[in-house]
Amino acid sequence: MATESVNFQIDDKKIINGWAMFDWANSAFALVITTAIFPGYLEGVLDDEFSFLGMPMKDSAILGFSISFAYLIIAVSLPLLTGIADYGGKKMPFMKFFTRLGGFACLGLFFFVSQETMWIGLLGFILGVIGFAGAQVFYNSYLPDIVSEKNYDHVSAKGFAYGYIGSVILLVFNLIMITFPDAFGLGAIVAKDSIWGESPGALAARISFIMVGLWWIGFSQITFNRLPIMPGQKLSGDILTKGYQEIRKVWFELKTQVQAKRFLIAFFCYSAGAQTAIYLASIFAIKELKFETSELIIVVLILQIVAIGGAYLAAQLSSKFGNKRVLIGILIIWAAICVSGYFVQGKIYFYTLAAFVGLVMGGVQSLSRSTYSKLIPENTKETASYFSFYDVLEKIAITLGTLTFSLLDQQSGMRASILGLAVFFILGIFILNTVKSKRLAPN
Repeated sequence: MATESVNFQIDDKKIINGWAMFDWANSAFALVITTAIFPGYLEGVLDDEFSFLGMPMKDSAILGFSISFAYLIIAVSLPLLTGIADYGGKKMPFMKFFTRLGGFACLGLFFFVSQETMWIGLLGFILGVIGFAGAQVFYNSYLPDIVSEKNYDHVSAKGFAYGYIGSVILLVFNLIMITFPDAFGLGAIVAKDSIWGESPGALAARISFIMVGLWWIGFSQITFNRLPIMPGQKLSGDILTKGYQEIRKVWFELKTQVQAKRFLIAFFCYSAGAQTAIYLASIFAIKELKFETSELIIVVLILQIVAIGGAYLAAQLSSKFGNKRVLIGILIIWAAICVSGYFVQGKIYFYTLAAFVGLVMGGVQSLSRSTYSKLIPENTKETASYFSFYDVLEKIAITLGTLTFSLLDQQSGMRASILGLAVFFILGIFILNTVKSKRLAPN
């Protein structure tokens, strides 16, 4: 049983630690499956080219199309979920639903073993992405309920730290299992019965999908047992449409807020590039540079470690030079990474690019949110509505970016896709340069 709302105290350490454990639980999906292991496994199982729904398809493009489809569903449903979270008092049931959806989708990926079972892999991956993003909405919405405003930053950072540590622990274990499958007896299992797959490494990858599902569902129970049940209204038509009404309200308010509107247009452009690069860099490394799964996991670890430093570095630079200048500098680096990616050939050069991606990945995400916070009109009471609009815009940007990447890949190859992402950053730079606000100046 979760703690009843009448029995908990704000800033209760046990509740806060329980909340942060959800980041520990679900970050494993984002890191282990979405970025590190599933792209390589997908490429190894599927034919390079095949027919999908009557259309010719590349194995590298199908991953991008799957992400586009998942985030389109998320973007459309996010206002509904936000309305439920903010007004319906149904945070816990829906958080559990999306967690189970994502966790069981990961378990289902174990049965994706061949071209013939591709539908299992794609469906499991799409449902996993939806479960991850859906649960995150309700998880984030708990923060102001259980923590006083003065502790928002500290507790939010704790969740981030828990997520980083937990996902890296599981990723390192999976790296060892995939690299040395015989040490876990997987070679003998495959040799004894072919139903387990063609290679011990492939079986190890599929076992890692199960581990993510169990990790996600298992550790989230700590969160569910400690978080309070929040009071709310019964679900009704008004509550179900409340989120959409709030989005529409912010849309009309932004018409008179020129600087915030310009920033959001810039944010939309460069988010399409940045988020797509983060999601699909793995498949680029596999297809173009022939990275093995174990090598790819090392790349991901570099990204994660450098990203933390990048976020703190961006914060320090912004206090000295201002948000706008630092963001423009970050976007210039992003554009240079995309152009360099078009020409990169050796693995050692890709490792270097990965370090730069990590540096700007953490910075662009953390600084974008804080910049937007400064551009929201002062004394605005309904900041949640503004950030709901921000989140929807980001999800639509991911849909556009991954769709563009996959279409270019289908027509001209992955290097053209990488080069095409530079256009999003260049547009973002020009539009961001038109934003004028004293609140973005150095502290």
